[in-house]
Amino acid sequence: MTGAKFLKEKTRSLYKGDGPRSLVSTSLQSASNNLSVCWTIEEWIQWRQSASEIKRYVLSNLDILLEQFIEQLESKGVKVICAKDADEANKKILEIINQHNAKLAVKGKSMVSEEIDLNHFLESNGITSCETDLGEFIVQLSGTRPSHIVTPALHLSASEIGKLFEEKLGESNSAGHEELTKIARRQLRSKFISSEIGFSGVNFGIAETGTLCICENEGNIGLSTSSPKVHIAMMGIEKLLPRLVDLPLFLNMLARMGTGQRLTSYTHFVNGPAAGTELYVVLVDNGRTRALADSEFSEILKCIRCGLCMNNCPVFRQVGGWAYGWIYPGPLGIVLTSEMLGIETAWELPFACSLCGACGSICPVKIDLNHLILKQRRNVIEKNTHGRKLTETIMWKIFSFGARHQYVFKTMMFFVRLGIRIAPYLPFKFGKLKAWMDGRELPKRNK
Repeated sequence: MTGAKFLKEKTRSLYKGDGPRSLVSTSLQSASNNLSVCWTIEEWIQWRQSASEIKRYVLSNLDILLEQFIEQLESKGVKVICAKDADEANKKILEIINQHNAKLAVKGKSMVSEEIDLNHFLESNGITSCETDLGEFIVQLSGTRPSHIVTPALHLSASEIGKLFEEKLGESNSAGHEELTKIARRQLRSKFISSEIGFSGVNFGIAETGTLCICENEGNIGLSTSSPKVHIAMMGIEKLLPRLVDLPLFLNMLARMGTGQRLTSYTHFVNGPAAGTELYVVLVDNGRTRALADSEFSEILKCIRCGLCMNNCPVFRQVGGWAYGWIYPGPLGIVLTSEMLGIETAWELPFACSLCGACGSICPVKIDLNHLILKQRRNVIEKNTHGRKLTETIMWKIFSFGARHQYVFKTMMFFVRLGIRIAPYLPFKFGKLKAWMDGRELPKRNK
């Protein structure tokens, strides 16, 4: 079955609804500032409601909008490729590269490319794919994965980046943001000039006009998409908007929630290939139609990837992005990973949540994240996907009983406090308690 036929059949009538800065971002520290920018807008509540309804319309009519989008693209000379999974997407992209006998590609930031692990796939086939987003460039040099979907190198300090540049690039060690930025610019300039393939993601695809909208703050995507003769844009099938008139609302929301800006520094509109160039659009499913078919969790596909739910999540702020085990961390990752990879694979993620509700209360498209996570917990327990042992079941039943009876709970807490006090003096620790205490220091008693 071809990718196009797969997408058409999988999205056809699943359900129908009604109507339509510098090197290391300080987004976690400025999350409250992002919100303050929004709360000063009188229409903010209406903006959220409108954005939510538009995205709900997109999901309810995804089959129709995809056909319209593909038709508009092809009428402009764009070559459209539909891929049902990561393997097919990578193979199709490699075919394009081989057709042009290319060996060097420059790549703007794209979460879809992270999903399909494009860089490693191309490297294994003798193709060099160089990240040009500053954060992604740093992460690629370090040989690790992004820790945040908006600010990939959030986990690294300027001094650590300086040491990395010295080790990997042979540059002089520096902790100055401007100097480090200049180093990256020098290193990337020659890549832009000599590259044969340019990759990008897509923030929004306009079904009405076949327009690709790509947002950025560094200018690297402008170079990655215009300098090479071949531009390959990768896009999740849910990133559509019905009409061009819908776009300004989402551009305002994406920048405000993602970085606290009123608009991103650069907003590119790609309406077809420029003279003498070729444009390919790779539409990737990779589990999205499976999520779309799940009526309980399909609203997670409304996400515009602003990253604000992560910035406001107390768990993410403590453990970072890598702890979630896949591309998408935080509340978004908890729900999306479970839907795209299956709850059997990601059964632990729904429990990496305090259920404080901060994520759902600030989502710009009103995804009810905290309740989706709670539903996923229920599914894990009902399906017993994690193979819970009898001892664990008994333990939680005892806790449940104690939590519902005041005096039993007080008695339990007395022994917990007593255990915390005497644990440091025990010559041994028991089972899971030992594994838990080996990585933690117990709080000291206040004098």
